[in-house]
Amino acid sequence: MSHEHEHPHSHPHEQEPAWKHDGVRVVPGNQLDGNVPSTPGMDRKAAINFARVGAQKLWAGTVTIHANAKTGAHHHGPLESVIYVVKGRARMRWGDKLEFTAEAGPGDFIYVPPYVPHQEINASPTEVLECVLCRSDGQAVAVNLDIEPVEKPEQVLWVDPTHPHGGM
Repeated sequence: MSHEHEHPHSHPHEQEPAWKHDGVRVVPGNQLDGNVPSTPGMDRKAAINFARVGAQKLWAGTVTIHANAKTGAHHHGPLESVIYVVKGRARMRWGDKLEFTAEAGPGDFIYVPPYVPHQEINASPTEVLECVLCRSDGQAVAVNLDIEPVEKPEQVLWVDPTHPHGGM
């Protein structure tokens, strides 16, 4: 009887279960990486990206905007972005002249399509705006734009199944 499948001189790493080092990864909140492309006025930190965990199709991290602050106008190239508001009040402006605006609060999700010029604004004069951000690639892309914004943005109400006529 052959015992070819038994290796008397096997090494411990050959016996490790699949996925041990390439499976689920936990990135502690106090170990996020601030070395990511930045936009003036915004503090971005990476949690999940190619460099940290080998993510091919996702980038995830946190965004903080100080009270009464706003980012410069920018877009994220071909990437799609989803912003989840954890704390505070977000005002988004977008368009070629940042002429459109909408607001979001804790628990709300914001979707930003590829190449859309936009600006994140902390709508609160006193409270920090904290968000979680996910993008559709493992590499971060931020293209800062020189846009002269219009003075009075046109308000755009959220329209979704629970707010068919628009909500704030």
